[in-house]
Amino acid sequence: MPGGYPMTSKLDLRPSDLVGFSRLANGAVAGVTDLVEAVHGKVAQTSSGVGNSPAQLSAGITALVYSSIRGVTGLIDRGLLASEPLLPPENQRPSSVKREALLAAVNGVLGDYLVATNNPLALSISMRRRGRSLVIERHALQSAIARPTGKVLLLVHGLCLNDLKWKRNGHDHPAALSRDLGYTPVYLHYNSGLHVSDNGRSLAALLEALLDQWPVAVQELAIIGHSMGGLVARSAHHYATEAGYHWPRHLRTLIFLGTPHHGAPLERLGNWVDTALELSPYTLPFARLGKIRSAGITDMRYGNLLAEDWQGLDRFAPGSDLRHPLSLPQDVCSYAIAATRQPLGSSDTDVLGDGLVMLDSALGRHLNLEMNLNFPVSNQWVAYGTNHWNLLSNRAVYETIRGWLKHC
Repeated sequence: MPGGYPMTSKLDLRPSDLVGFSRLANGAVAGVTDLVEAVHGKVAQTSSGVGNSPAQLSAGITALVYSSIRGVTGLIDRGLLASEPLLPPENQRPSSVKREALLAAVNGVLGDYLVATNNPLALSISMRRRGRSLVIERHALQSAIARPTGKVLLLVHGLCLNDLKWKRNGHDHPAALSRDLGYTPVYLHYNSGLHVSDNGRSLAALLEALLDQWPVAVQELAIIGHSMGGLVARSAHHYATEAGYHWPRHLRTLIFLGTPHHGAPLERLGNWVDTALELSPYTLPFARLGKIRSAGITDMRYGNLLAEDWQGLDRFAPGSDLRHPLSLPQDVCSYAIAATRQPLGSSDTDVLGDGLVMLDSALGRHLNLEMNLNFPVSNQWVAYGTNHWNLLSNRAVYETIRGWLKHC
């Protein structure tokens, strides 16, 4: 449609996608019904009187209306479930770029809800190349990867993105590193709406299996994480060490691109909006609209890495940073690249850094010495006059990455 999203055929949606989006649509109807009913109830509570007051009569009538709406949407949902076996089989051709982007965005915003409701839109974690999942078995990897080398490069994408987004504006960091330094790129594909710690545990186990089945002897492992991907990588290293996995012994380099090590201000702003809405009984129901965002997004408030950072807490409740300190891995070359939209030499105050992540957060700086990541000055670099997304295509960023990998 002009000026909007492409038509379904252009997106190459599959039968299971249509079922998934239909379930979401019905869930949205039910959610809005709950919201409207709650607002109605708050208004009705302001009426005084006893017995069959207008407010009580209204509440009784509207309760019947609301329950009827829920019943209808439930029937629709059950009808969709019943029709699933009759849908045509999924095609086996590679997914379109637009479909991949749509699924990544939906999972970033609602990924935990998709998993909890067994929605077919929920993404499963996997290692991929060229948009296809790799079978983690030695002969299958040998067939899927032409001329694998012993230098494995893992790319971990950010929130609402996917493994295809490493190519941007005609440039591809991983492909260039393969050409220039002989790395074999492997791309993580995951549901970025899940908790960082959940994805960290899953990546830790998956990476152990990958290196165990790698077709040639592994000489080194390097990981580049963009945005949330850097948090997932740090979490994975922690859980791999805890589990006694072998892959951390191969890890030589960790490079973070715009990673919010200490959180992102836009998520904290969303939390402030929730709190403000809850101050009034009339706006309180609308606070639910701010609470549809995923666990992955709320982890970005302060940069949660571990399950202990969120377990037992209301992730939407206002509060201070309660993270457990987690230092960078020892005996690993760790580097941080930050971006700022300000030009080099600007005297203006940098308010939002690259538009999403503040400079101090991307560089691991914190007033609490236990939380400060202490990247050596030589292991930090700032891209001026660029934004969060262009870290993936900035040529100066690439030259910096290449230099670090070459000399670590």
